[in-house]
Amino acid sequence: MQDPVAPDALAAVEEQLGQPLPEALHQLLLETDGIETDCGTEVAWTANKILEENRSVRSNEQFRSLYMPFDALMFFGDNGGGDQFAFVRTPDRDDVFVWDHETDSRIWVASSLEQYLRSALGSDGDDWYR
Repeated sequence: MQDPVAPDALAAVEEQLGQPLPEALHQLLLETDGIETDCGTEVAWTANKILEENRSVRSNEQFRSLYMPFDALMFFGDNGGGDQFAFVRTPDRDDVFVWDHETDSRIWVASSLEQYLRSALGSDGDDWYR
């Protein structure tokens, strides 16, 4: 388990992304700064990676021509194979969606962060949500 992230670091992430972290994710990061499986899959990224990855997908010019906009999403984890998990922030939702990087589809996978983590950590593969 990682050390918790400092509250001021979370505030900086929210400020730089221009949207609040979902409360459940905020609380998780105050307990542990990211969760990685035994295989190395980052099911919940560190606060710093959440900031970096979200800024990257939102500002990537090539992504803008290939994919639907990412501004309404807040990515926070991945499956190790390219697909990423996100909360919808506009409108504000607690549900977790997966973004399929090959099809640009955004599919509902869990009604909460807790349900997502239970499913992701209880699975034996990177496509548990299909």
